[in-house]
Amino acid sequence: MEHIYFSFPGNEVLTTTLALNDNASIGLAEIRRFPDGESYIRIKSDVCGKHVVLVCTLDKPDEKIMQIYFFSKIVRTMKASTLTLVSPYLSYMRQDKLFHEGEGVTSIEFAKLLSSMVDQLITVDPHLHRFHSLKELYSINTKVVSAAKPIAEWIKSHVKKPFIIGPDSESEQWVKSVAMHYYVPYTFLNKIRLGDKQVEISIPEDLDLSERTPVLVDDIISSGRTMTEILKQLKKSGAQAPVCIGVHGIFAGNAYVELKNAGASVIVTTNTIPHPSNQIDISDLLKF
Repeated sequence: MEHIYFSFPGNEVLTTTLALNDNASIGLAEIRRFPDGESYIRIKSDVCGKHVVLVCTLDKPDEKIMQIYFFSKIVRTMKASTLTLVSPYLSYMRQDKLFHEGEGVTSIEFAKLLSSMVDQLITVDPHLHRFHSLKELYSINTKVVSAAKPIAEWIKSHVKKPFIIGPDSESEQWVKSVAMHYYVPYTFLNKIRLGDKQVEISIPEDLDLSERTPVLVDDIISSGRTMTEILKQLKKSGAQAPVCIGVHGIFAGNAYVELKNAGASVIVTTNTIPHPSNQIDISDLLKF
């Protein structure tokens, strides 16, 4: 079946790479907003009988979800055969239980919404914690790929004597996988989250980094508070300036600048979300 790729604004580079890798065409679409903020979508390419691939990473999802909805409805009307969403970063994964009365489990509700729009979802390292698989959330076909190998390859090429550190137990799955690809030591710390922008980190007293370069690895860098706190404590301990690596670099507010000012020697992310820190390419992972 013929594939045709469409890019949502901001995803053009990745879309071009994926289409070239797939020897597929890139569709033309007009995606914009009216002055009042409402979305306008017009698909200008023939999609009848084709497998449509929409590339749209889901940072700032509330700004994009209606456009994905309209896009999906239009391609159905134009008799596309199937619709796949390639979303390297998948949002609404953190709220995976009821923490307080009156809340909703938004990861489940978002999954229901997205499942009603597309036939298949492809993503990179979703933040799975209490749910162990996207199949527990999504009713459509899902494919999850891991950035561990390209991250390990980047570390091997750029860091001498690395010691991989995860900020908390949730990060163990990514930290262990990266370390196993490169066969280097790793550990993860204890973290207590006190609020959206406040955390408490405990670093083991017997952690010996005297001859190692600390490499902080996490799946998401959002506010950057967790990594910033670790950087401060490592600096006090006399450790070398750490390398900070995130699979998904959201960098809310001034997070990127604050991390640099806190003492990171370099800040690196994959290109799941376009950002100047992107140094690790994950496009090969997203091949059909």
